[in-house]
Amino acid sequence: MKKEDTFQMPFSDAVLTSVFVGFCASIACLLYNLVIRERTGLELSGFINVSTLIFSVNLIFVIIGLIYSLFVKNSKRPEMVFILIFLALIVFLVIKSASVVRSPDPAIASQFRTLLLGIVIIIGIGIMLIPFLFHNKKFRDAVL
Repeated sequence: MKKEDTFQMPFSDAVLTSVFVGFCASIACLLYNLVIRERTGLELSGFINVSTLIFSVNLIFVIIGLIYSLFVKNSKRPEMVFILIFLALIVFLVIKSASVVRSPDPAIASQFRTLLLGIVIIIGIGIMLIPFLFHNKKFRDAVL
């Protein structure tokens, strides 16, 4: 099917691409959460749990899709601007996540930091994939 046959605008393509990536990132975060909690025995779940991962990761990607659609509409080089801005944001969040202290117990603090860092990195990888998938014809034909 040709792009012209879908009657989709760049706005809907950007948001739908981001929602798809968000769904995949949400599953990856849930699996990572399960593995880390199983390996470390981390029981601290007030902040990061199944519910917050499902809703927050998907909400983040809907918002990112809206932001990306604005870049596509209003920028001459939307991919480059988007990647540079969000790469800087992701690096900042990784640095901040590496210094989070969630518990006075050093073992629990380290386990939580590992969990949070992994989730931030998974979300960051997903964000970096959005421009590439947005322009990928095979992705657009098969998924959108």
